Amino acid sequence: MKTTAGLADLALGALRRLGVDRERIEGLADGQPPRPTLAARSPITGGELCGVRADDADAVAAAVTAASEAFGVWRETPAPVRGALVKRLGELLVEHQEDLAALVSIEAGKIHSEALGEVQEMIDICDFAVGLSRQLYGRTMPSERAGHRLQETWQPLGVVGVISAFNFPVAVWSWNTAVALVCGDPVVWKPSELTPLCALGCDALLQRAMREREAPAGLHAVVLGAREVGEALVDDARVALVSATGSTRMGREVGPRVAARFGRSLLELGGNNAVIVTPSADLEQAVSSIVFGAAGTAGQRCTSTRRLLVHASVADEVVAKVTRGFASLPAGDPFEDGVLLGPLVNEAAYEAMQAALEQARGVGGEVIGGERIDVGADGFWVRPALVRLPAQTGPMLTETFAPILYVVTYQDFDEALALHNCVPQGLSSGLFSNDVREAERYLGPSGADTGIANVNAGTSGAEIGGAFGGEKETGGGRESGSDAWRAYMRRATNTINYSAAVQLAQGVAFG
Repeated sequence: MKTTAGLADLALGALRRLGVDRERIEGLADGQPPRPTLAARSPITGGELCGVRADDADAVAAAVTAASEAFGVWRETPAPVRGALVKRLGELLVEHQEDLAALVSIEAGKIHSEALGEVQEMIDICDFAVGLSRQLYGRTMPSERAGHRLQETWQPLGVVGVISAFNFPVAVWSWNTAVALVCGDPVVWKPSELTPLCALGCDALLQRAMREREAPAGLHAVVLGAREVGEALVDDARVALVSATGSTRMGREVGPRVAARFGRSLLELGGNNAVIVTPSADLEQAVSSIVFGAAGTAGQRCTSTRRLLVHASVADEVVAKVTRGFASLPAGDPFEDGVLLGPLVNEAAYEAMQAALEQARGVGGEVIGGERIDVGADGFWVRPALVRLPAQTGPMLTETFAPILYVVTYQDFDEALALHNCVPQGLSSGLFSNDVREAERYLGPSGADTGIANVNAGTSGAEIGGAFGGEKETGGGRESGSDAWRAYMRRATNTINYSAAVQLAQGVAFG
């Protein structure tokens, strides 16, 4: 198991190769006023890796000012030229995939394959965005007036503020930034204070791409700090769109504050994702997906599987197999081959998990697992917990960011759908069934009420080609693929009169 000193050396080496300004890590240049320091830590040991120069509200304002000035140039830059910048970013990500993945493992605790996969997701969205730069399509509509044409065009929106969470410290930024840049928008990014090194690494690569492609200075900035830094970004009227990923509680604060100044918000909030297992399901396929969905990233994904709704006829078999799967997962150093369980992000996450399990016991739940695992380090590794409940109630209706899988049984498919839809969150879901009628009902208007609904696939592992996001308390935002790019642009309906007369719509005569 690596020590804090060893992790610090690994992180600083990666930061040097990525081209991060050492003064953000080790101090300030002569003559600059001092700023507070943010501690970069690793959940692997809980120890401090290094100090990082933090920002304040004035620094946020300066970054937004620079971004606003860059917008004047970038919005006039042809979209395919904007795409060339994102293409270069993607090339640099390929070159430095291992370095960024190492930072993800160090700061978020992800196992190596998941960390590499997160950076691959960044590369994929860059590819998508480069193609998008030649496909920002509008429409032409027939006019009721002779000699007139109606069209719809999409124009750059303005400065985009991105607020991201620790669990996907680089991918979510890339979803927003790659698309925003080709749409003509500058980006100011406030990452989680738990993962500042990942953010500095990403910014360094983008700044290099900007220099090489002669993009305007100020097109991208990272602002580091805690709540007050995020609030300054949210409240700045020059930020046209705030894309915020985090808890539902956070979204309840961000949404109204942005709306009060008539800005736009794109919210990706909590998930309480369910898998339904029917009698016709391929149980091996279902169990494999459930184990990854519940235990991947130590249950700290917004798309983690948190509820298992299983038909009574197969419940005992499924529970037994999932329990064995949880018990067999190797825990330890996320960098070691074969390790599948990394640590929770900190002690607070561990305490929240134990409180949720105690609450489940209090309503008659049978808890299997959930104990802390000794792996020879001071971080918080836990065995994923399976909790059988007599009914869907209490802790099952809330999201705990930890590997807890609540299980209830059902008798008929209508009951399963009702159980599925009765929680306030609506992000991701999965159905395991080989009955085509069940599958079509599940995907239909009276089926799953989530933004992501899968058949014979689990709740985690979204591809960038589809729009990502959810309904209800998940916030309703959409990022990544499909037509999610429209959130980063403004729409204009245009009338072109190429006749010699003035004609009013609806046959109105005036004068």
